[in-house]
Amino acid sequence: MTDVIGTHDEPTPLGCDPTDLARVEAIVRQAGTSFAAGMRILPPYRRYGMYAIYAFCRMVDDIADGDVPSLSGPEHAQAREARLNEWRERIGRLYDDKPQDALDRVLHASIRFFSLKQKDFDDVIDGMIMDATGPIVAPTEETLDLYCDRVASAVGRLSVHVFGDSSKHAERVAYHLGRALQLTNILRDVSEDARIGRLYLPKELLARFDVPADPQKALSAPGLAGVMQILAVRAQDHFRQAFRAMKKCDRKAMVPARMMGGCYLSILNALMKRGWDHVRTPLAVSKVSKAVGVVQAFAA
Repeated sequence: MTDVIGTHDEPTPLGCDPTDLARVEAIVRQAGTSFAAGMRILPPYRRYGMYAIYAFCRMVDDIADGDVPSLSGPEHAQAREARLNEWRERIGRLYDDKPQDALDRVLHASIRFFSLKQKDFDDVIDGMIMDATGPIVAPTEETLDLYCDRVASAVGRLSVHVFGDSSKHAERVAYHLGRALQLTNILRDVSEDARIGRLYLPKELLARFDVPADPQKALSAPGLAGVMQILAVRAQDHFRQAFRAMKKCDRKAMVPARMMGGCYLSILNALMKRGWDHVRTPLAVSKVSKAVGVVQAFAA
């Protein structure tokens, strides 16, 4: 249910027009993000700050993935890159205090209120460009880590500021939790990614386990399980490091991070329980399993 935004005696969240806030919230609701629960527990001004960041991420991700009809197909890679660079210019205008539409205005208010860094927005765009001009196939370990930092940890760096902690320890949370979430995504989506010609598994591990650096052929290679297991262990370690860093942060500020981390930890747990010989089988994670993951996150 949508909150009533502001009254005659109470200012609206972030000082924004209620119509602008409603438009940004609609983008988030339409996306049906799994992070919605973590955002809903926030007080309104922080919640709408997160909505604005998520809406930005959703829009640039749609461009990168070719979900915008006019930009679909491999022949439109340059057009997708151009559109993403337009977003870079758009973010730059916000830092020059020149918002133009509803999302701009809520993002601008969030940038000012939470002291968000322009570089983090630019890093997200750079990560999307990696996908838009790809497809990414068997990147080096260094490139994979850079990709994870841009598309996930950079979002984390923006998020922890909105959550209410801008300390070095919160930066460590963003570093590790972002990588944990993105590696979990890669492990979960390896078959789906292969269908669109992507393979995010690092070429060094593929070579080590004699797995072809070809998206479709990799799925049936005997050594794939070894590659997946190593990445799963890395993701587990990043989760542990993230939860460890959270203990040094503002406890209240880290509640949504723990919830998000716990939900994704349940996915990783389910993947490891299923095993790596069934990567083509869709994964179903029950509400009970997600609840267990959240409990693990708060107990860590």
